[in-house]
Amino acid sequence: MPDYHFFDNLVAAIPDLQPDSIISRTLYTTDQLKVIMFGFAPGQELSEHTSVYSAALYFVQGDADITLGGDHLEAHAGTWAHMPPQMPHSVVARTPVIMLLLMFTAN
Repeated sequence: MPDYHFFDNLVAAIPDLQPDSIISRTLYTTDQLKVIMFGFAPGQELSEHTSVYSAALYFVQGDADITLGGDHLEAHAGTWAHMPPQMPHSVVARTPVIMLLLMFTAN
């Protein structure tokens, strides 16, 4: 068994989005890292919250409004952001969105 994980198409990890839905799929988990793919139908959101872990967001597809701390930003395919632990953040999809979340779980 190989000592790596390979996805040739991250978009395919999320099935077709139904209206008014959010899909999440954990792709990889270790003691140091958790990788989760999210699919958001337009108008769906992750309301403002915090995490005990630092994290990075990578927007694979679509357009969203995000908050990081007190800043309101626009995200689109190719947008990347890193957040330290305890930073308030939120995501609101304007179009169908596929987003990769990397949570760094080691100190």
